[in-house]
Amino acid sequence: MTQVGTARLRKQAQRTWQTLPRRKFTREDYYRLAELGVLREDERVELIEGEILQMAPIGPEHVTATHSLYDRLRRVFGKGYVVRMQSPLSLGDSEPQPDLAVVAGSPSDFQHAHPTHAVLVIEVAQSSLPYDREVKSSLYARAGIPDYWVLDLENRRLEVYRDPVESPDAPFGYAYRTRLMLSPRDTIAPLARPERALRVRRLLETAP
Repeated sequence: MTQVGTARLRKQAQRTWQTLPRRKFTREDYYRLAELGVLREDERVELIEGEILQMAPIGPEHVTATHSLYDRLRRVFGKGYVVRMQSPLSLGDSEPQPDLAVVAGSPSDFQHAHPTHAVLVIEVAQSSLPYDREVKSSLYARAGIPDYWVLDLENRRLEVYRDPVESPDAPFGYAYRTRLMLSPRDTIAPLARPERALRVRRLLETAP
């Protein structure tokens, strides 16, 4: 078969695949696939509204910023809270893995099940900014996450989302009523720690 013929068949297969009905997976299905080896332990995927989605690759700046934020949040929240890094949140038939999530409790509380709520969720965004801003924000708003931050490394700013409300036009029917766009010179305090103001400039730094 010629290269032209092969390319034509590939395009036809792609169109056919796009028109096929998609099966929605439950969290039980998701873990069963992992047990069977269909999903590898080192595979970067997450379950979003019943669909298993490949996560974007993360570069060194993203990793460094995430680790730096992790250290800062542990100092800010202290005892009574757990700062989880790139770990699952169980939200119905979704199991996202936000870069950072602050949950009330102690590590032993989540020995047998992932948390179902967080007081603060942070996504560190580079190429994922539109997805974090639209899809992830609607998902977290529907779950009642009160405080959602997107650290935009490309544009050097922090987006803060608060006050989740119903919104028919949003991907999952919910959105945040309040959206703040903060520059490096601004400060922000987590809703769960209003007395602990943080400088956005420091959040954008790559060292704790």
